[in-house]
This record gives sequence, C-alpha cells and structure tokens, in this order.
Amino acid sequence: MRESETLEFKRSTSELKEAVISIASMLNKHGRGELFFGIRNDGTVMGQQVSDKTLRDISQAISNHIQPRIYPGIESLIIEDKECIHVEFSGTSVPYYAYGRVCMRTADEDNPLSPEEIENIIVEKNRDKLYWDNQPSGTGLEQINEKALREFVEKANHAGRLDFGYCDMKAALKKLGLIENGRLLRAAEVLFCDENPLEVQTAIFAGKDKTTFLDINLLKGNIFHILKESELYVKNHIRWSVKFGKLEREEIPEIPINALREALVNSLCHRDYNNPKGNEVAIFKDRIEIFNPGQFPQGYEPDDFISGEERSILRNPIIANTLYMRKDIERWGSGIKRIHDACHEENVDVEFKKLKSGFLVMFYRKDESGEKVGEKVGEKVGEKVGEKLTGNQQKIIENILNEPTISARELSKIIGISQRKIEENIAKLKKREILKRVGPAKGGYWEVVR
Repeated sequence: MRESETLEFKRSTSELKEAVISIASMLNKHGRGELFFGIRNDGTVMGQQVSDKTLRDISQAISNHIQPRIYPGIESLIIEDKECIHVEFSGTSVPYYAYGRVCMRTADEDNPLSPEEIENIIVEKNRDKLYWDNQPSGTGLEQINEKALREFVEKANHAGRLDFGYCDMKAALKKLGLIENGRLLRAAEVLFCDENPLEVQTAIFAGKDKTTFLDINLLKGNIFHILKESELYVKNHIRWSVKFGKLEREEIPEIPINALREALVNSLCHRDYNNPKGNEVAIFKDRIEIFNPGQFPQGYEPDDFISGEERSILRNPIIANTLYMRKDIERWGSGIKRIHDACHEENVDVEFKKLKSGFLVMFYRKDESGEKVGEKVGEKVGEKVGEKLTGNQQKIIENILNEPTISARELSKIIGISQRKIEENIAKLKKREILKRVGPAKGGYWEVVR
C-alpha cells in the first residue's frame, strides 16, 4: 500500500492532530478519503493498541476540530496479523477547517492555503450560481448577428451534434438555452453579438521579449469571428516548409495547426469574463504565447490533464457546450492533452504555465534550419537518449546541472510540486539512465548521464 491523495497512514494515534489535518485536506481536494493508524508512511504495518477509548478519542478529535462537522466510519481491523484502525470519511461542504486552518491535499502532503485560495474554493463551490455565462444580459435580440447564428446551426447539424434546423432567431436561441425568462444570457453576447466584452490582442515582437514590436492589433467581435481571425493571424506569421511528393507538394507548419487552434479555442472558452483584461496572442522569435485571464483550477496542475485522468472543469459551461456542438471542442477536458500529444508527435516543445493573472500556453519555435530556438539543457539531454522529457523532468535536470547536491525537498520547493512527485520523476530518470546517484543518499550528488 502507498499513500496517495485519498489515502494516509499514521504510525499511531500519537499523530492524531496530523491525522485530523490530513482528513480535512483530503476532503477539500476530493471530498473523500481513508486513513489508517498503525501503518508507517512507507506502507509498513506496525500495529496499534486499540480500545474503546482509542476509538472514542479519534471520533472526538475529528468532531471537535473539523468544521463543518463530518461523521466518519471508524473501526479496528486486522492487517498482516496486527491490529490497526481504519477511518473512512466523505463530505461536500468545502472548505473544511482543521484546527482553524484550511489545507489542500497534493500527492501525499497537506499544504495550507492562503486566504485568496480559500476564497477561490468558496467561489468554486457556488460556481453553478456564479457562472458568468448563465447570468441575464442587458443586450437585446436586435444585437444578435443572425448570419453567425444561422451558420452555427448549419455547422452544428453537419457535425451531428444538433437535432434541429434554423427557423427563426428567437426559436434557435431558446433551443440553444441562450434565452431565460425572455432575456438573453451573457453567453449569447459572446457567441453571437458583435458588440461584447471579448477582445484579443495580437502582436509580433522582434526578439524574445516585449521590448520592440513589429505589429500589434486588437480583434473584436463574436467568439467565432475572433477564433477565425486569431488562427489566421498565427498561420500568416509562422514558418512553413514544403515537402514534395510524387504528385503534389505538402506545406508543413513549424507548429501543428490543430494544437494552435485547440489552444486558441481553450483560451476563449475558459477565460474569466469577469476580468476586464483581454486575451493575448504574442509571437516572439523563439516562441508563440497564447494567454487568457482566469486562473487554472485550484489544486490542479496541467500534468493532471495531460495524463487524461482528470475530468473537465468548466468556467463557462454554456459557452463550452455551444462550442462543442460545432466541434470547436472535440471532447470536454481533453484540450491540454490534445495540444500536448499533437506537439509531441511533431517534436515541438510546448509548455503550460499557471500565472497569477491567468493561464499561458507556450509553443517553442524552430529556426529556418529546423533547430529549436532557445533550447533548454534538459531538452538536449532528452534528445540524446532519444526520449521525450516532461516539463517537470526538464526542470529537475536543469536544477541538478546547476546544483548536483540539491535535495528532493529543495527541488520540490523550486519546481512547485510535492516531494513525492519529485522522487517519482527522479526514479523514472534513473530507470531511463538519464540520472545516476554518486555516493550515499546523504553526502552524495547527482550526475546527469549525457
């Protein structure tokens, strides 16, 4: 057995306070979990003295120190011929406080949250009542671009995701769920009105920073118009190579167009429309950045979605559903994975960055010779062994090259993932003979095998 985001081990009830914090932490992340007393954190079963008082002490500690109150199942059981205590719990009234603090489970660690992060949890809990796109709009039917609406219905029918034809504007909007109590919803503004709060700034910069720009433009209009124009803008300013076949020539972009388009769609679909800041498409000498305001879902990392294990978390569900019907979104929750996989297939490096102001997708470019521009040391190591490194593995390599004696705990703080994740990635790098340990665990150092 191994600890995880929903499983915690404690040697004994001497760690009861830490156990209570872990329970609240797991509830805040997953709404459920299990905890065992009598097992070390490496999974070794030690056993625990159990009496009625022991079980009662655990129950009272949970009842007195976790708010809102939960009612866990607590039982003694035998594991490997040793008596242990099993605590099983669940709850949906997040955030849960333990000893006055709110923690969030990350891997097998309980990390305290800031007041801002706690506020985000409360907003997330009530987001079905707070969605921007399902609020009534001050815009009237006369502002709807009927041509855009008609084209949408036709394309959604052709995609096989809509089962009605276009008859008139009001009927179509009602069937799409964009009218409620006789009023347009805000989603309709963004989707089918040319006058709306959505705007995208596009720019081309001379170098690798924003010191000198060669072109700058501001796109406005409905979401479908902006998507078309921003995609065209990028296509017109990236490098294309030509491959000649027997009968025809094939033009190949330096960055996969389907990955670029997925990033553009996601940036428009998942942005925070309460934020007055606009989206951005920036083309630098060494990379292309696609930015949208609105923080990444609390408690999650892009790698969680690249693995394909996590489900979609929608900020604007009506907008997302409408884009899905036209096949602008192929499948909810798959955008980051689709971008990553498309770039990996074409040997293009892509990075997903959580910023305080929003979310950023960075596509790294190649020069005219096909070499990567601004290539990282970690990527070079990955190429030499003929294998692709993840973003976190690249960061581990780079930090080890800078400081060979660095510890897993120090790497965890620098990279921003749990120590357990660091150790798992190091184990993978060792297995692939990219890293090796020289000397003992304490006093030794890491060596990057080139």
